[in-house]
Amino acid sequence: MKNILLILIGFITIQTFAQNKNFIDQPFLETIAEIDTLVTPDKIHLVIMLNEEDNRNRKSTEELEASMLRVLNSLKIDLEKNLSLLDYSSDFKKYFLSGQKILKTKMYSLIVNDAQTVGKVMAGLEREEISNVSITKTEYSESDQLLLNLKAKAILKAKQNAEKMVQPLNQKIGKAIYISDLETASITSQLQGKVAGVQIRGYSSIYGSRAKEDIVIDFEKMKFSTKVKVKFIIE
Repeated sequence: MKNILLILIGFITIQTFAQNKNFIDQPFLETIAEIDTLVTPDKIHLVIMLNEEDNRNRKSTEELEASMLRVLNSLKIDLEKNLSLLDYSSDFKKYFLSGQKILKTKMYSLIVNDAQTVGKVMAGLEREEISNVSITKTEYSESDQLLLNLKAKAILKAKQNAEKMVQPLNQKIGKAIYISDLETASITSQLQGKVAGVQIRGYSSIYGSRAKEDIVIDFEKMKFSTKVKVKFIIE
């Protein structure tokens, strides 16, 4: 029985050594590749605040609301899809100072798809004495698919790097035996205070003249990046 046990232990030891030896003897090459790109945001979030105390002619909130809807309709914005009323429980409740204030104030969230429309909205509302409009966030609607495409490009780049590295050795790269997603980053601008990543031209010069011309707005492009590590067999 003792001899059988020793034989089994010896067999297991040999098998383990052989497996480890095969793994160590397996030649492979490890490479890291990174890909990034810049895209223009196509989902811009605005907040429009209607307050009868904010206009010189003391228009009621209801009048301001009607004017706002008229401006947005003239720009052919899908109001059912892109305009929503922010209720008191939202993050913007800090603007409401008292129960009486709530009755005089309405706040809307508006989503538009490009900087040109943002400029037209701001200028059109300013003509109607609605000047409390802020840009709160920018996004790219196809970000998930974009990141998947970047990962594919990064893996292809890793393979090309590996092939170049073994070329002087007159060897070839075989199949990938390990792939790791090291880092994926997307920038969704959450704008606070003075609008970051946004340049507004012409606003100060036309602000006092009820915005006779459209406001020109430029958004910084958003950066998306991904990094992968791949191990290839060397043939």
